[in-house]
Amino acid sequence: MRHPKPTLKMQLSILVSHLLLAGSAAAATVGGYPFDDSIRMQGKELRLNGAGVRYKAIFSVYSAGLYLGEKHRQPAEIYAVSGPKRMRIVMLRGVNADEFGQAFMAGIEQNVDKAERARLAEPLARFGQLFSAIPELKKGDALAIDFLPGQGTAVSLNGRQVGEVIAEPAFYPVLLKIWLGERPADTKLKSALLGESDGA
Repeated sequence: MRHPKPTLKMQLSILVSHLLLAGSAAAATVGGYPFDDSIRMQGKELRLNGAGVRYKAIFSVYSAGLYLGEKHRQPAEIYAVSGPKRMRIVMLRGVNADEFGQAFMAGIEQNVDKAERARLAEPLARFGQLFSAIPELKKGDALAIDFLPGQGTAVSLNGRQVGEVIAEPAFYPVLLKIWLGERPADTKLKSALLGESDGA
């Protein structure tokens, strides 16, 4: 028995449904913004380890997602990963960039001992200066904080690099401790980034 040939309308309908299914499987929506299930950096595929929302009091501040070459559940394992990594942050409200930078530095102080901070004083100072190049962060702005093996830590805002790459390889794990350390910025966000819970 011969089946009728699908019409163009039917073919388009099937194609659209396939694309919608692929899109829903390929991205997670966190705080109203999509986070791709995987991205490519330095020719390697990175997968979304986890994503969630950073809250301060009752207010949502930003969505964040952590990308790694393979999924890990322990912070120590994530710090030790030698391949490329990305921390992606999407602002959910407008914030003064200087205040945002100060919050980052406070997170480092709370999670990194004094001796290590002293050893990394120069890259920490350079990182703090990056925020002076950004007058403000608006709702919807996307920050990417990348570890690029052989280069260092690079920060970009809406796809454009901010400042110079920070070459010190030990610096990136220190940054990750803001979210994954013993005293993280947000315990629920930490759990979400580790893939332990849905932080949307």
